[in-house]
Formats: sequence, structure tokens, C-alpha cells
Amino acid sequence: MSGARDIAVHAGKEEMARTAAAALAARVAEAQRARGTASVVLTGGRNGNALLAALAAPGVGDAVDFSRLELWWGDERFLPEGDPERNVTQAREAFLDAVPLDPARVHAMPAAGGEHGDDVDAAAGAYAAELATAARPEGPGALVPSFDVLLLGVGPDTHVASLFPGHAGVREAERTVVGVRGAPKPPPERVSLTLRAIRAAREVWLLAAGEDKAEAVARLLGGTAPDEADAPAAGARGRERTRWLLDEAAASLLPRGLRSPRD
Repeated sequence: MSGARDIAVHAGKEEMARTAAAALAARVAEAQRARGTASVVLTGGRNGNALLAALAAPGVGDAVDFSRLELWWGDERFLPEGDPERNVTQAREAFLDAVPLDPARVHAMPAAGGEHGDDVDAAAGAYAAELATAARPEGPGALVPSFDVLLLGVGPDTHVASLFPGHAGVREAERTVVGVRGAPKPPPERVSLTLRAIRAAREVWLLAAGEDKAEAVARLLGGTAPDEADAPAAGARGRERTRWLLDEAAASLLPRGLRSPRD
């Protein structure tokens, strides 16, 4: 069962990043007050990295205790450690190295050539095991932590994480993490959370900015939701709330009545 949905449209991608960063800091601080720690799943790409850079800016995260923040990733490019195309490498440049995080709470996905060699399925299995270990205190049988916020960028083809239209990973109902082969954008091998894991989050925030996202956003939000196998973002929703964070360009094909007030 999923919770409420809201759609906030911002004047441009810079405003969207700043507003989303402030909202994320507030949500993390709220979770820490309620439960002592907070758990966030990060996304890469231009919008995800812009949000992280905004969160690292002076004053934005003042209410957050970064030492009590658990960070996970929704997907990763299966490339060697330190490769500039890896999401975690880009996140370090934008955010991780700028705030006082506890390294033990930063859960990067495995890299190619590491402990699991070039076996992307073994890397996915290892990350699933790490998620399950972290989930154990939250209840018997839990497979992933109850993430407070899970961030996702939406691709022009409606993909989220590394779940691409028509690929087997979108239809995976049992596993929480899958190895991806033959991705339609480079690199072809990736590690990704499944929709099952994504929907365990309390809140899922979907980010889309730019004219190249307008058709995808209109397809996903403008009428009857498409089948998630053909449009994976349609299956991304939070247990308590699903937030769409858009700029004017990405929202340009949406009926104005769908838009929520900015917050």
C-alpha cells in the first residue's frame, strides 16, 4: 500500500536542487529526533548530484547530525573503485567529503575488480546481504531497512535506478538487489535496487529537470499510470509519501491542476 503523492514544480533546476536539499535536511533531522538515526538512499545523475552539492552548502544541513546518517545507493555503475563515472565517486566530490559522516554508515555498492571480481550478480548479492543485515533490528523477515527517504532520478525513458523499460530487473519480485547486464546507456553492467526494495521506503522522491524529461513526466503523471514493466518509474512509490520534484521544463506538458504548492 502506498501513501500520498504530491508534485512540486520549481522555476529551474537550481531552485529545485536548493529546495529539495532543504526539505531533505528537514526530513532527516525529523527522523533523527524520532528514531535517533536516519536512513537515506542516494541517486546519481545531474539532478541527484546537484541536490547533494546544495545539501553540503553552508547552513543547509545545520539541523542534521551527519554522524548518525546512514547512506545507501539506489544503483551503481559496475566499474572499478574510484572511477569518475561511479555514483559514489561523484557523491564524494559533491557531498560526502564535505560533511562529517561516519564512514561505517556510508554503504557504497561493490565495485568491479574488487572482492567479487567481475561478477555483477555476486556484487548485487553482497549488497542485498548488507541491506538485510542492517534491516534485522526493524523486524523479523525484513529484507531492507525502512529508508526514511529514497531519492531517484527519472530518465527520459522513464527508468529509475538502473531499472530500464522491458528489462528483467523491473519484474523482479523476490530479490532486493539485481545485477544488470545490457543497460541501454553505458556502462552496460550495473547494480540496482529492485522495485521491491524501493517500495520499502517511507518516502520516495523522484527528481526530473529539463526539457528532455517532459515527455516521460507527462506519461507517468498526466493520465492513467503506465505499466511499470514498460515505465519503471510508475512502480516507484513510498509507503507514506511519494514526492515528484520537477522544474518548469520537465513539467511543461503536465496539466497545471496536477501541481502542488512548493514546500
